[in-house]
Amino acid sequence: MLTDLTGGLPAPAPLFAALGDETRLSLVEALSTESPQSISRLAADATMSRQAITKHLQVLEHAGIVRGVRVGRENLFEFRPARLSEAAAYLAHVSEQWDDALSRFKAFVEK
Repeated sequence: MLTDLTGGLPAPAPLFAALGDETRLSLVEALSTESPQSISRLAADATMSRQAITKHLQVLEHAGIVRGVRVGRENLFEFRPARLSEAAAYLAHVSEQWDDALSRFKAFVEK
């Protein structure tokens, strides 16, 4: 299990897969700068259908990056920055591993 390899951090694959799409990145950007928004509002400036936007939001929600809240007849989506903080922590962990590996390699070469 990947969590065991990352010092207890959540498995990063769903997060990075969700962020690996331009449309989803633009949705994250839109949601991170304003209050919760409806699908209609998010789709207003988009070149794709509301259904396509909804599918992208579902991927982001599954990854924990956004959260959907039902308000009356609308679903509003809000950005959850804590999940990106977890991604930063994971990348810092991987960076430390690479730094350690490079230090060991340097020591080996210099012997």
